[in-house]
Amino acid sequence: MKLSSLSRILAGTALTILVGTSGAVAAELNLYTTREPGLIQPLLDSFTKATSIKVNTIFLKDGLAERVASEGDKSPADVLMTVDAGNLIDLVEKGLTQSVQSTTLTGSIPPALRDPNGNWFALSLRARAVFAARNLDVKAITYEQLADPAWKGKICIRSGQHPYNVALIGSYIAHHGEEAAQKWLAALKGNLARKAGGGDREVARDILGGLCDIGVANSYYVGLMRSGKGGPEQQKWAQAIKMVLPTFEKGGTQVNITGAAVARHARNRAEAIKLLEYLVSDEAQKIYAEANYEYPVNPRAAVDPLIGEYGVLKPDTVELAKGVGFRKAASALAEKVGFDN
Repeated sequence: MKLSSLSRILAGTALTILVGTSGAVAAELNLYTTREPGLIQPLLDSFTKATSIKVNTIFLKDGLAERVASEGDKSPADVLMTVDAGNLIDLVEKGLTQSVQSTTLTGSIPPALRDPNGNWFALSLRARAVFAARNLDVKAITYEQLADPAWKGKICIRSGQHPYNVALIGSYIAHHGEEAAQKWLAALKGNLARKAGGGDREVARDILGGLCDIGVANSYYVGLMRSGKGGPEQQKWAQAIKMVLPTFEKGGTQVNITGAAVARHARNRAEAIKLLEYLVSDEAQKIYAEANYEYPVNPRAAVDPLIGEYGVLKPDTVELAKGVGFRKAASALAEKVGFDN
């Protein structure tokens, strides 16, 4: 072989090695998410900066499971992220996820907030809280006590069919059974100051307006209103209330989650696991807390002061999946008692 030919071969080999090395450094993964891009982009940018792994994001407001199922084994998805525990567990039940074993994940996430088989993991928490008039002498309350006749005509809440409340009713069933949950729901309806409806922020508005004394709402809305992100009017609503973290009589506070799973046909499995592990790190959990006033799933991470001043969140010890399993029953009970009528 001539020297010039040998040189060309060696040069080509070197180029191949260089390109391969470059590809390894410029690793990437594909994230399918129902979470609004603006809320997670700071996390993804931080992850890329820390790991040099690029994240390609596909935002799907609806139909995540259907999209991944239709793509089959050709799906480019590596990580699947949802803003609701029910939707996340649906992905598992439809066979669209795979098991992950990671000491980083199990060491950072309490058992009730992850799948025991490693198919999904919670990343941040939203508590189903109680808003109360600021001057009201309420320092603690249980979900069971919302049915107490002492609150007759004093409670505001959104539709019983809204996913937030369906999840709460499902958790109540998990604790007490369907019969007790029906009685509780009927009594709670009897305590309403107005027809169930509107949104969680309107609970604070109606407390300010004197329509109700307390109401049920998600915790992060307090941060959004107090911070001014909802505008000056909502800041006034927030100034009229305080937040109480209710618990079940034999449990903790009902929570919902943002969570994620590694897709069943992930081509970039190692990178996908690195992303999940990063998202439960102290650094990433701080970003979660600051971006949307959610509670970190990692107990070591700090809570934003705008919600942290209301006390320490102690998530319910009943597994999320158990409450999720009662979603259909919960919706049926809300319909049966005419909660929204």
